[in-house]
Amino acid sequence: MNEIIIKTVDFKENFPDIEHIRLEVFVREQHVPLELEWDEDDSQAMHILAYRNEKAVATARLLKDGRIGRMAVLPPWRGQGVGSKMLLYLIAEAKKQGNDNIRLSAQQHAVGFYQKYGFVICSESYMDAGIPHYTMQYREQKENS
Repeated sequence: MNEIIIKTVDFKENFPDIEHIRLEVFVREQHVPLELEWDEDDSQAMHILAYRNEKAVATARLLKDGRIGRMAVLPPWRGQGVGSKMLLYLIAEAKKQGNDNIRLSAQQHAVGFYQKYGFVICSESYMDAGIPHYTMQYREQKENS
């Protein structure tokens, strides 16, 4: 079975999988300094892992204030719908928690991905860990009937 399974997980209990994915994507691939990767928000956030064939292949977090962050998909699993499924899961979770101010900090290369799911740019470009970013806000997409 090749289905992508998204689960809300305990940060401490699942730290080895979260750490592996974030170190691989952010620290090794994108050269984010290790000291910038972990912050006080990790202990307060809701964390998710995406599994494929029972192997953790992606992670992300949702803060209590509706900010989505630290979305990372391991390279072999990109382009297969893992990020999309995680993002939709996080949007649904934020709404369940009563957040109507869902936002994220998108790396410049990922802006188009987030726009497909209703996020709009609401800041000038800024540098974070040496990578150009934009703040993006979720806007509920209205379906045409």
